[in-house]
Amino acid sequence: MDSEYGVLKDVLLCSPQHYGWVPINSVVKEKMTENVPDVAAAMSQHDEIVSAFGETGVNVHFLQPQPHLVFQSDTRDSSQMTPWGAAILQLRHIERRGEYASVIDFYRSKGIPIPLMSSKGTIEGGDISVTKPGLIIVGYSGERTTRDGAEEFTSLFKKNGWRVHLQPFPEHFLHLDVIFSMAAENLALVCTEVLPDSFIDLLREEKIRIIPVTYKEAMDLGCNVVSLGNDRVMTSRHNRSVIDKLRAEGLKVVDPYFPEFAKGGSGIHCLTMPLKREPVAA
Repeated sequence: MDSEYGVLKDVLLCSPQHYGWVPINSVVKEKMTENVPDVAAAMSQHDEIVSAFGETGVNVHFLQPQPHLVFQSDTRDSSQMTPWGAAILQLRHIERRGEYASVIDFYRSKGIPIPLMSSKGTIEGGDISVTKPGLIIVGYSGERTTRDGAEEFTSLFKKNGWRVHLQPFPEHFLHLDVIFSMAAENLALVCTEVLPDSFIDLLREEKIRIIPVTYKEAMDLGCNVVSLGNDRVMTSRHNRSVIDKLRAEGLKVVDPYFPEFAKGGSGIHCLTMPLKREPVAA
């Protein structure tokens, strides 16, 4: 996989049958004082996501859910597909560390090589953007991804001639995908109120056009999208203002509805790990 926007062919999900909340982020800490997650609703909404992928021609694969891993449905964080195979990542919180086991089992069962198993610092997939062929961007706040974890992960790309950009950001936002993601080829959703001018300049130098996203939209997971390729993008139906911006750019928007996950701080980018995209490099 050499980009975030090549036509998506295969994706890795995990059933939320053991979905729950553990106070490991500010959104969950707030919600835990108000209510508890509705697992039946989460299951139904996850089924809608699975159906949406199927209707767009994406093959869906599943991890084996474990009852003690309540955030396992956030498949984005535990691994990252690279052009050379799957990297196994080092999650920050002890409550999620066990997610690596079923991920390794999955990749081995499919004969997918594992060129890197992170062991230095921490790194989570929500901070990783395989932005375009030859360029990878990794965010770090010290909360989920540390700089040394980012450096170890990106060493795989550096030795293969890729340019690497490491972007610090405030830990309040948890992951980079809250404030930045690729929506299509040379088109990104960016919270310009938060990311510095130097980051904006980098994107412009790379000929990546910017759809500005406000702080409020970002906190409502407006940047948290998955490109399906061929000018198609998936996001949550509740992100009306961002959907309007995407459509104004000529994109077809696929918009399943999954508010139970959004309550816990998870968007569609969090809930998916792309396994295979059509290559876009010449």
